[in-house]
Amino acid sequence: MSPTHRPALPAGAGLRQAVAFLTAVGGAQAPTRAALAWFAPVGAVVGALVGLVWWSGAQWWTLGVAAALALVADAALTGLLHLDGLADTADGLLPPVTRERRLEILRDPRSGAFAIVGLVLVVLLRFAALGAMVPDLAAIASVASIWCTARLAMAVTAVTVPYARDRGLATAFAGGRLAPILAIGIPVALATAVVGHDPWITGILAIVTTAVGAAAVVTFARARLGGFTGDVLGAAGVIGETVGLLALTAHA
Repeated sequence: MSPTHRPALPAGAGLRQAVAFLTAVGGAQAPTRAALAWFAPVGAVVGALVGLVWWSGAQWWTLGVAAALALVADAALTGLLHLDGLADTADGLLPPVTRERRLEILRDPRSGAFAIVGLVLVVLLRFAALGAMVPDLAAIASVASIWCTARLAMAVTAVTVPYARDRGLATAFAGGRLAPILAIGIPVALATAVVGHDPWITGILAIVTTAVGAAAVVTFARARLGGFTGDVLGAAGVIGETVGLLALTAHA
């Protein structure tokens, strides 16, 4: 069958694929380009759940414990997928080696010094940012918008940046369209960003910096690899979230 005459997917298939690809729930499903439009809404839900755990923890324990619980919730909900991508990306992109060697390192399940140090530093920044804020409605909504924007950036990358390998899981996103990704993702990110904020520009600043952080990772990966990989998508999401949280803390 010609690639341009693929059978229509059942209603809701893209959403189920996005949940399975981005979280630890939904079972093992091979993703297709239909999942991309749902990346941002799934990210918003994950972020909202992380925010609720953060808020709940603060009702019983110190802000530091609440921040730690939020990070545990995020790791559990995502199955450590994005953090693993961050670690692999640090190992693959930071050392001074050839492109071919970088791709080999990215395939290697073992973690080196760059992965360990990079992961520890990023987790510390995330903990410090969450621990510096009181988790009220505006903060919870901001986490949802930041997580949403990070996944939106991942989806945009998948359709606008070349894939660095000849084969791989992310090749399933080939042919995805940017219009539906933006049409769904931007309104969700903006709607969650302004909830409870006074002034509302604080929430907007958080999602803008999230997008910039994710874009910086993708730009660096493109310079080093000529494109992105699945690990790079995960790293872009985590770094984007972290930059967004830091921006939110600066204006908390």
